[in-house]
Amino acid sequence: MSKRILIVDDLHPAFKEQAILMGYQVDDEPQITRQQTLERIAGYDGIAVRTKFRIDAEIFAAAKNLKFVARAGAGLDNIDDKIALERNITLINAPEGNCDAVGEHATGLLLSLMNNFRRADHEIRNGVWDREGNRGYELKGKKVGIIGYGFMGQSFAKKLAGFEVEVMAYDKYKTGFSDAFAREVSMEEIVKHCDVLSLHIPLTAETKQMVDDEYFFHFKKPIFFINTARGEIVNVSAVLNAIKSGKILGAGLDVLQTEKFPALSEQAWYNDLISNEQVILTPHVGGWTFDSYRKISEVLAEKLKAISL
Repeated sequence: MSKRILIVDDLHPAFKEQAILMGYQVDDEPQITRQQTLERIAGYDGIAVRTKFRIDAEIFAAAKNLKFVARAGAGLDNIDDKIALERNITLINAPEGNCDAVGEHATGLLLSLMNNFRRADHEIRNGVWDREGNRGYELKGKKVGIIGYGFMGQSFAKKLAGFEVEVMAYDKYKTGFSDAFAREVSMEEIVKHCDVLSLHIPLTAETKQMVDDEYFFHFKKPIFFINTARGEIVNVSAVLNAIKSGKILGAGLDVLQTEKFPALSEQAWYNDLISNEQVILTPHVGGWTFDSYRKISEVLAEKLKAISL
């Protein structure tokens, strides 16, 4: 009897094609609902998901024969990894597939903030020509602090290599990782010296709401702040407070602690956020390019080959 995979989300065909070549029967059903998944998952060895729904206790309870979960993306925060570990279910993800997209997106947000692209564009479209009001900053000579030096942090550091900046990186769970693109430092050094702060850490119980008013209070210099990691790591009100106090010169947020409408527009801080000219917002697309769409599936397929069922 052939091994079976259920794809419940929009994945590039490369994953399905390679899985079939490996001998899997693949049911590619991106339109399937959570309830339909619950009704059918018992017959599958693997499930592939992107962001449609959380693979939680209910899904795992119904998935009697599940051997692996393939997450088409970098993070595993929409999967109950504790249950997976208890049941010896393998989790595979693909940070290698979208790290270049994230690194480029973070760089784009930073350059846009430092050069007032959003405001300048809006003003010209509305008949305002203000050179002095849109005078920007150069990256050269600045100190960039990266929190988390995995695939995403490393990618951002590499993208910055041509700008002649000093890149400092802090990672609580790694040591000895200094390379040609970043210097390993303590968090104290980042707080004291950085001009730019960019987050590249996963969402965990430890990092949830980690960046709050107290977090920003300790920074010695005004900073440009970038978050392309996970929205729930950062308290949005704290970002707005830091902008108001001058701690943050500009914030580029690809992710928010509450995402999608109508829930986003119902947040108490939403109107202040969208009216703030020192903020640039993108809809969680940092790692979601036409290129990464394909590369993520290719990485997942390679990792699937290493699983022995």
